[in-house]
Amino acid sequence: MRRRYLVGVSGGCDSVALLHLLVERGYRKLIVCHLDHGLRGRAARDDARFVARLAATLNLRCVLERIDVATRATGHGISVETAARDARHDFFARVARRERVTSLFLAHQADDQVETFLFHLLRGAGRAGLAGMRPVSRRGALTVLRPLLGVWRRELDSWIAERRIRWREDASNADRAHTRNRIRQAILPALARQLGREVKPAIWRAAELLGAEEDWMNALLRAEIDALPAELPVKMICAAPLARQRRLLRAWLEQRGISAGYAEVEAMRSLLDSDAQGHPAKVNLPSGRHVRRRAGRIWVE
Repeated sequence: MRRRYLVGVSGGCDSVALLHLLVERGYRKLIVCHLDHGLRGRAARDDARFVARLAATLNLRCVLERIDVATRATGHGISVETAARDARHDFFARVARRERVTSLFLAHQADDQVETFLFHLLRGAGRAGLAGMRPVSRRGALTVLRPLLGVWRRELDSWIAERRIRWREDASNADRAHTRNRIRQAILPALARQLGREVKPAIWRAAELLGAEEDWMNALLRAEIDALPAELPVKMICAAPLARQRRLLRAWLEQRGISAGYAEVEAMRSLLDSDAQGHPAKVNLPSGRHVRRRAGRIWVE
């Protein structure tokens, strides 16, 4: 493969398997990316050295970086899990810009998809959240590729064991302080016991069906979303069915670099009736920004 790609490698079984699979399939211009979250001390530094040696063995470039995620979480008033995820996204984006690379491989697999579905379900997510991760998605200027989403963890374990490929175990994967670990270790096994059958394939299938429908619905609205003006006419939004309103408002906010969840979209919808008594003409958004309504139009300040 002549194109260059980034590939995220933590040193764990999944990402090490992905790296070897890509090399076997002819990807020779990979840039191995590893981020130390500053949470596990010596073990994390050993992971970084392991990934650097692995990349060197495969004659690949390697980019290592360390960030203090705990401090970031405290400073932004967010969970460590959220801070770690945001730090990874920022890291990949920085490396992509510096290296002028537009695509990133990640090693999320089928078990991760199931855990993501339940995580989002228990947060009250809609179709987009329950669709989980997509095999190909966009994050800013970066195309994110997840070729292992249809492969189960046990299959990767068997594949890597058969080839006697070394990898690193992350002890934090057993820590039930993390929500995803509780889903993996407690909730999924409990569901299987109560129902008397394995539940993960059914949950994975639900995410896949919802993902395909989400892709289709986004494609139907793509032209309309791309044509949204900087100032939204209130009448245009009010004329749409409720589900369409929510999609348009969320897309409009995201076009302006604002991560929008249910709360932000519903706050914006309250502006649609702001002429009525008791309804606001301004709502606050993350990062100190806000949306105003005046003269039948809505805009971000």
